Amino acid sequence: MGLKVSIIGAGGRVGSTAAYALQLGAVAREIALIDVFMADQVAGEALDLVHGTAFVAPQKIVSGGYELLEGSDVIVITSGLRRKPDEERLALVNRNVGMFKSIVGEIKKQNISKDTIILVVSNPVDVLTYITVKESGLPENQVIGLGTVLDTARFRSLIAEEFGVSATDIIANLLGEHGDSMFPVWSTANIQGAPLTSIPGFTQEKGDAIYQRARKSGAEVISRKGGAGSAVGVSIKKVVEAILLDKGIVLPVSTLQTGLNDVNDVCLSVPTIVSRSGAKQLKANLNATEHAALIASATHLKETLDVVR
Repeated sequence: MGLKVSIIGAGGRVGSTAAYALQLGAVAREIALIDVFMADQVAGEALDLVHGTAFVAPQKIVSGGYELLEGSDVIVITSGLRRKPDEERLALVNRNVGMFKSIVGEIKKQNISKDTIILVVSNPVDVLTYITVKESGLPENQVIGLGTVLDTARFRSLIAEEFGVSATDIIANLLGEHGDSMFPVWSTANIQGAPLTSIPGFTQEKGDAIYQRARKSGAEVISRKGGAGSAVGVSIKKVVEAILLDKGIVLPVSTLQTGLNDVNDVCLSVPTIVSRSGAKQLKANLNATEHAALIASATHLKETLDVVR
């Protein structure tokens, strides 16, 4: 049947919403929901999704343990402890790293294809993506972190809301760490090729305020509704479908840096081609200030990695 996606941690809000978004996308032919800590919850999620297949697509949706990973084209890992409203994402390191290493160990025990791609969603995503690269044994291009895909979606959507334009026409990226050291790339931001400054009413001051709100949006959603779900589910779907359909689209995902952007031995987000073969980084078009911000973000992440690796 092909085009199988497995979600580890599917009993939680992010995993279940990702499953729902993938169902509505009708691209995956099989969706496997895995959560060894919430078996009843994930079984209920699978049953609920099965009930909707008649109006969506002929999909197979199952739940169970790690044995379901066999035959997966993409494995999405959403397991992890939830960030507190005022907590930095990197503060999750000591609470999540040990558990994450055990998950990667369970993946390695299964009969997965050499072409399987792992998408890391759990936070701190850049640190956990790095650990997955080192622990999984998969080629580095087959381990992808969600990175700043969600942050970028928030950024573009907030710009669109502020100025009454189409969010899908805006190209404006947040790069670096998925966290406090990420930065906006204003130098190439545009709307269908025209600079953002051409939008009536746009000022750099307003733009900077929107960026600050985008940075804090995750904490805002957590404080208001208890946790993010919808936008992150859509973001996961965007990356997974780029892989399954071999789209070759460019997204700010987190991958192991090997020098192309003057950064080495750390995972963070730069413009990256995402396709069935995995991730291929591009040389980011940054001005001097933005390039310095990328280096600073890498340094910030390395300080954390030095503690955990």
